Amino acid sequence: MEPPVPPRTEELSELYRELSQHPGLSAACLGPDLTTQYGGKYCSLYTEWSQRDLARAENIKFCRQYLLFHDGASIIYSGPVGTCSEIKGELLSRESPSGTLKAVLCKVPGKEKEKEKEKQFLEVWDQNRKVKSIDLTALDKHGNVCDDDQFGCLAWSHSETHLLYVAEKKRPKTESFFQSKAPELGTSDEDTGQPKKEDAPVKGEQFVYHEDWGETLSTRSVPVLCILDIEGSSISVLEGIPEHLSPGQAFWSPEDTGVVFVGWWHEPFRLGLRYCTNRRSALFYVDLTGGKCELLSEDTKAVWSPRLSPDSCRIVYLENDVLGPHQQCSRLRMYDWYTKQTSTVLEAVPQQEWGAFPGIYCGALPGMCWAADSRRILLDTAQRSQQDMFVVDTATGSTTLLTADGPRGSWSVLTIDRDLLVARFSTPSCPSMLKVAVLPAAGHEAQTQWICLQDAPPVPGISWGILTLQPPPEQEHPQYGGLDFDAILLRPTEGPTAQKPPLVVMPHGGPHSVFTAGWALYPAALCRVGFAVLLVNYRGSLGFGQDSVASLPGNVGTQDVRDVQLCVERVLQEEALDASRVALVGGSHGGFLACHLIGQFPDTYRACVVRNPVVNIASMVATTDIPDWCLTETGLPYAPDALPDPAQWTEMLHKSPIRYVDRVRVPVLLMLGEDDRRVPPKQGLEYYRALKARGVPTRVLWYPGNGHALAGVEAEADGFMNMALWLLKHLEC
Repeated sequence: MEPPVPPRTEELSELYRELSQHPGLSAACLGPDLTTQYGGKYCSLYTEWSQRDLARAENIKFCRQYLLFHDGASIIYSGPVGTCSEIKGELLSRESPSGTLKAVLCKVPGKEKEKEKEKQFLEVWDQNRKVKSIDLTALDKHGNVCDDDQFGCLAWSHSETHLLYVAEKKRPKTESFFQSKAPELGTSDEDTGQPKKEDAPVKGEQFVYHEDWGETLSTRSVPVLCILDIEGSSISVLEGIPEHLSPGQAFWSPEDTGVVFVGWWHEPFRLGLRYCTNRRSALFYVDLTGGKCELLSEDTKAVWSPRLSPDSCRIVYLENDVLGPHQQCSRLRMYDWYTKQTSTVLEAVPQQEWGAFPGIYCGALPGMCWAADSRRILLDTAQRSQQDMFVVDTATGSTTLLTADGPRGSWSVLTIDRDLLVARFSTPSCPSMLKVAVLPAAGHEAQTQWICLQDAPPVPGISWGILTLQPPPEQEHPQYGGLDFDAILLRPTEGPTAQKPPLVVMPHGGPHSVFTAGWALYPAALCRVGFAVLLVNYRGSLGFGQDSVASLPGNVGTQDVRDVQLCVERVLQEEALDASRVALVGGSHGGFLACHLIGQFPDTYRACVVRNPVVNIASMVATTDIPDWCLTETGLPYAPDALPDPAQWTEMLHKSPIRYVDRVRVPVLLMLGEDDRRVPPKQGLEYYRALKARGVPTRVLWYPGNGHALAGVEAEADGFMNMALWLLKHLEC
C-alpha cells in the first residue's frame, strides 16, 4: 500500500511548475549596424535566456533575436524575429569586433563505443557557415577551458586573427610505481626507442593533492593563458606569467602587442574565490614578443573586471582592500594606457544618502560597459533594497541615475554598444523583462527613454513594498552610528489567508549581501502559497554604505540577530499578519541567523527551514574554503600562518548558534549539499545531532552533487516542496 500523499502536494507542485517556467534573461549582444535601402539604420539583438526544465531536471539555455531600427538618438521600431531556439553544448561565445565572425567554445560527448571522454571544440562561424572547428582535447596543449565568470574569457584580437582564452594547465600523465607496460606506438623517441620525455608518465604522482579555488571552482587550480592562431589552427600557451599567480579575465592590449589580465596570488595557499572580492590580485600586462610581465596596478589590493575603452586608451576596473569582509563597497579605478597613470574615479561611499550615488556593490562590471565617447561607463549596483543603473563620467567622477523615471525594482546592464543600451528589469512580482534605450548625450542621461522589448506579465496575487527601520539607541553601533536598514515585504492579495497571513522571515546570507527588489522564485512561490514573506537587509548588507558593511564583523550573532528580530516585531505590530504563525527560512549566514533566532527568541517562531547553515564557527574554520571568513566575522585578525589561540576558539563558539541549542523548541528542517565547500554539510549534521539529542523534531535532506547554493534543478524543486510542506504542517495552515 502506497503512503498517502500529503494534502496540497499536487497543488504545490503545480504552482512550482508554473512559476519555475518563467525564464531568466542572462546575456545580450548587439550586431553591427546595417543600412536599409531607404537610408535607415538597424541592427540585430541576440539574447540568451535560462529556464528550469523539471522533466529533464536541468537548466536549459535558449536564444531569441530581435531587430532594432534607430536613428542614433532614439529607437524607432523594435520587435522579435522568429521563435526561441535551445542552445546545446555551448560553453562560451563571443562576436568579433566587426560583428562578422563568432567564436564558440562547445562540448561534445565522446563516442560511447570507444569510451571517449567529453571533448571541447573551439569553432569559428561567419554569417553563413562554420569556417573552423578545432578539437582542443585532441591537440592536448592544456586541460579544460575555463568557462566560468571568475577566470574565463574568450577574446578576439583587434585584427580578428587570434583568440585568447584561459584553460587549466596540462598536467603530466602519472602511473603507479609498479606499472609495467610497453611504450605505445608513435610515442617513442626515434634515437633511443624510449617514450618521449614529455609523454612519459611520472611514477608515484597519482595521488598528489592539487589545491583548487574552492566552492564552484573545484576544477580550477593552475589556469594558463592560451592563444589560438585561427588561420594556422595552432595553439600556444603564454609564457612569462609569474608562477605565484593564477591568471584570468584577460583581453588583448591595444594594437595586439600583448595581453592584459588579472592575476590572483595563490601563495601560501589558495582560499575560496567565488563571491570573495577581497583576494589579493592585480592587473598585469604580458608582452607577446619578449614574454615580459609588467604590473599595471597596485599589488597590495584586490582587483577584478578590467574593461578596455572603445578608443583603446583607458582601462577601468574595480578594487577592494585585501581580506576583511568578502564583499565591500568598491572603488572604481582607471589606468591610462599611454600615460601609464592610474586614477581613482569613484571612492567607496561611507554612508548611503538618499538621492546620492550609493557606491559600487557589484560582482562585476558589464562585459561591454563603455559609452561610444570612451569617457562614460555604465554599471548597475545595489541602492539600498533596489538595484539601479548609473552612468559614470570617468573624467569628472560625476554619476547620473539612469532609472530615476523608471519603475522601482531591480535593473541590470546587459550590454551597451554604439550607445545602444540593453537592460534587464524585474520586481518581486514580475519576472525578467528586456528593455532597450539609446544613451543620451553627456549631461542629458536622466532623459533616457526605455522601451520594453520583451514583457513579462506580473504574477497575480503578490503585492510588495520596502520598509525602513532604525535600531533603538541602545543597539546603535558605537563607531558607526546613525545606520538604518531595510526589509522587503511580500504579501498575498488572494486566497483565504490574504487578510491576515502567516509570516515567513528570510534573512539573506553573506552576511555582506543584499536582497534587491527583483524576481526570486522561492519568495514569490511562498507568497502564492499564502504566506507573507519578509526579506531582511540587516546592518552589514550591501547598498547602504561601507560603514554599514564595517559595522558587522565582530558583531555577528548579536547586531544582525537583533536587527532581524526588531524587523519582525515591527511588522507584526504595523501589518495585518498572524503573529501566532511565524517561521524562519535562511541559507548560509541566513541559516546562521535563523538558528540564532530560534534559540535567542524561541517564543516568536513556530518552525524553521535552513539551507547549509553556519552553526559552529569554531568547527567550521578548519574545514571551509574560506577560513578567513570565520575569523573576520568574529572580529578577529586573520593571517595564513596563524592558528587561533584558546581565547579565539572560545570567541568563535560564543558567537555561534550552537550556543543556544538548549533553548530551541521549534521543528527544524535542514537542507544540505553533499559537495558544499563553503559551509561543509558537517555543520548541518552537528546541529541535527544536537537537536535530536534534545528531542527537538528535526529532519535532514541530503543532496548529492549539490554545493552551497543547492542550485541543481532537482534539488531546488525538491527543496521548495519539502520547505513548503514543512511550513504548512508546523504552522498548521
